[in-house]
Amino acid sequence: MKILALHTGGTIAMKENAAGKVAPDAGNPLLTSAPNLPTGVDLVVEEIFNVPSPHITPEHMLLLKKRIQRAEAENFSGVVITHGTDTLEETAYFLDTTIGGLMPIAITGAMRSSNEIGSDGLYNFESAIRVAACPEAQGKGVLVVMNDEIHTARYVTKTHTTNVATFRTPTLGPIGIITKLHIRFMQELTSSDRIDIQAVNGLIPIVKGYAGMHGDLIEALSESDIDGLVIEGLGAGNLPPQTLPALKKLLAKKVPVVLVSRCFNGIVEPIYDYQGGGQELQQLGVIFCNGINSQKARLKLLIAINSQLTEVERKSFLEE
Repeated sequence: MKILALHTGGTIAMKENAAGKVAPDAGNPLLTSAPNLPTGVDLVVEEIFNVPSPHITPEHMLLLKKRIQRAEAENFSGVVITHGTDTLEETAYFLDTTIGGLMPIAITGAMRSSNEIGSDGLYNFESAIRVAACPEAQGKGVLVVMNDEIHTARYVTKTHTTNVATFRTPTLGPIGIITKLHIRFMQELTSSDRIDIQAVNGLIPIVKGYAGMHGDLIEALSESDIDGLVIEGLGAGNLPPQTLPALKKLLAKKVPVVLVSRCFNGIVEPIYDYQGGGQELQQLGVIFCNGINSQKARLKLLIAINSQLTEVERKSFLEE
C-alpha cells in the first residue's frame, strides 16, 4: 500500500531556539525522521511547500487538492498532510468539501516544535499514517488526527492557543480514537455534497456580530468590490437592528450573505420574529449556514462562487 505524505510547514516543521522563540528551520525535521510504519505501507514523502500556518491561502489549498488528485492516478491508497495548526481546520475543510471522497486523507500538525520537551509532531505524524492506511477510513472524508483522536474536517476547530489537546469537535466530539493497537471509529458522519473546483477567486470577508453593533462596517463593505460576506450572528442567528439598512443595501446588489452563529455549540435557525431576528434575516435573503464556523463558511461560499452552481443550487449547498 502506497501512502503519500505531503509536508506543508507549520510548528511541526519548526525548532525552538535558545531564547524560546519558535521559527522555521532550514530543513524540515520530518524529512529526516523515521516514523514507525504499519505493516505493508510504503511511504512516499514530498515537501509541497514550507510556510507557517498563517501564510496559508486558498491557492495553497488548491495546490494540495490538485496534488492529491494526481496521487490517485499514481495509485496511492491514501494521503497524509502535515500542516500548521492555526489554519489546519480550514485546509482540511476545503479538501473535504472539494475532493473528500477521493481516498483517505489524514491531516495533522503539532503544538510543540520538534526540539521542545514533549514534542508531539512525530507521534501525530505516525498516527495520521496509521489512520490513512486503515480500511475503515475509506469513505469518511478528510480526517484531522491529533492527540490520539480522529475528528471530521467538517466540524473540528482549534480551541486552545497552546494545549496539545487543542482540536475539538463542538457538540459531537471526535469520530474516532487511536489506541496502541487499533484505529476505532465510534461515529458515522452523514454524507454531504462535494464540488470540485479549479479556481479560488473571490473576496469574502468575515464580520462578527456584537451588542450595539451598527451598520457602518457593512455599509463600507457594500461600497467595496466584495464577492460575498459571512456574518457571525448572535445566538441562533440574529443581528442588532441597526445593521439592517446596510445589510439590505448589500443584498440588493446580489452579494450573497451567509450567516453562522458566534456560539461555540449549536446551529443557526430562523427562530426569532423581531427586528433583526432570524425570521426577518431569512426573508431578506440571508443564507443560514448550519453547523460550521465562520472560517469554514467563508471557504464553502468561496467554493460555491467558483463552481457552476445556479443561485438556487448555491443556496441549497450552503444551507446543507
